[in-house]
Amino acid sequence: MQEIKCPNCGQVFQVDESGYAQILQQVRDKEFDKELARREQEIAQQKDNDLKIARMQQTQDFEAELAKVRNQLAGKTLEIEQLKAQIGKAETEKKLAVAEAVQEKDRELSDKGAEITRLQNDLVLQQKESALKETNLLEKHRDELKLREEEIERLKDFKARQSTKMVGESLEQHCLNEFNRIRMTAFPNAYFEKDNDARTGSKGDFIFRESADGTEFISIMFEMKNESPDTQAKHKNEDFFKELDKDRREKKCEYAVLVSLLESDSELYNNGIVDVSYRYTKMFVVRPQFFIPIISLLRNAALNSLEYQTKLAQVQNQQLDLYHFEENLAQFKNSFADSFRKASDRFEDAIKGIDNTIASLTKIRENLVKSENHLNTANNKLEDVSIKKLTKNAPSVRAMFEQQKAEEQDG
Repeated sequence: MQEIKCPNCGQVFQVDESGYAQILQQVRDKEFDKELARREQEIAQQKDNDLKIARMQQTQDFEAELAKVRNQLAGKTLEIEQLKAQIGKAETEKKLAVAEAVQEKDRELSDKGAEITRLQNDLVLQQKESALKETNLLEKHRDELKLREEEIERLKDFKARQSTKMVGESLEQHCLNEFNRIRMTAFPNAYFEKDNDARTGSKGDFIFRESADGTEFISIMFEMKNESPDTQAKHKNEDFFKELDKDRREKKCEYAVLVSLLESDSELYNNGIVDVSYRYTKMFVVRPQFFIPIISLLRNAALNSLEYQTKLAQVQNQQLDLYHFEENLAQFKNSFADSFRKASDRFEDAIKGIDNTIASLTKIRENLVKSENHLNTANNKLEDVSIKKLTKNAPSVRAMFEQQKAEEQDG
C-alpha cells in the first residue's frame, strides 16, 4: 500500500500499487503535457524569433545586394554614356575621314588625269625620239658596215700580198700585243719573250715563265701557226706536235701550247681549248682568242701547287742537312777509329816487348809514351767534338739540337 497526502487539506490516503501507478501516470501525463505545451510554446517562440532574425538578415542582405546592383547599374549607365560618346566621336571622325578620303581621291584623280596627259605627251615625244634614234642607228650601222666591208677588202688584199712568213709573224705579233696589253695588270712578274735560242737546231716562238720567292712554278713553250687561205698544201695541227714537244723538253718547259689558225673548219679545234696530252705530255692546242685564257688556267693551277713545291724544297734541304751531319759524324768516327787503332797497335807492341825481354824496357817505355800520346790525341779529338762542329753544314739539325736543349732547360 502507498500513502498519498493531499497538498491542499493534508489528508492522507492509502492506495494500492495499481492505484498508485495510475495516479502517478496521471501526474506524469499531466506534467508531460504541460512540459510539452511549454516546450512547444518555446519552440514556436524561438522559431518566430529565428524567422524574424532571418527575415531581418535577408532584408539587410537584399538591401546590400540591391545597393550593389544599383551601384553597378549606375557604373554601367556611365560606361554606356561614355561608349555612346566614343561612338559618336568615332562616327564623326569616320565621316571626316571619309570626306577627306573623297577629297584626296578627287585630287588624285585630277592629278592622275594630268599625269596621264603628261605621259601621253612624253610617249609621243619618246616615239619621235626613238624614230630619230632608229634612223640615226641605221645610218650609223650602214656607215660601220661600209667601213667593215672596206676593212675586209683591205685585209683580203693584205693577206693576198703577204708571204707565208709574214702570215705567221702577224699571228705572233697579235699574241705578243695581247699579252703586253694585260702584262702589268695580270702578269707583272712574268717572263714572256721570243725564243731565240736555236743551238739545238730548232726553237719555239715564245716562252712564258713565272717564279715566286725564287721558285719557278710555271713555264710554257708557245708555237704560233698560221697560213694563207690561198696556200695549196694545207697543214694540220698534228704536223707540228712532235717538234713542239722537242722544243719544250730542250728548253725545260713544263707545258707546250700550239696557238693555231690551221684547220679552220675543224669542230674539234673551234670549240675551245683542246688537250692533246694523249699524244704528247702536257700539250694543248688553242685558237688565238684562247691565248690569254690558257695562260691564266695553267698559271692558276700551278699557283695551287706552289705551296707543296715550297714544302718539298724545304724537306729536300732538311735531308741535305741531315746528309751533311751524317757525313761529318762518319768522318769523326773514322778519325777516332784510326787514332784508337794506332794506340792499340803501340800498346800491343809494348806488351810483346815486356814479354820478350826485360832489357827492352826502355824501348817499351817509349812505346808506352807514344801510345799515351796517341790516346791523348784521340781523347782530345773526342773532347773537341761539339754539336756546333758536327752541324756546321746542317743548320736544320743544329736547330733541332738547340730546340731540344731549350726544352730540357725549360723542363
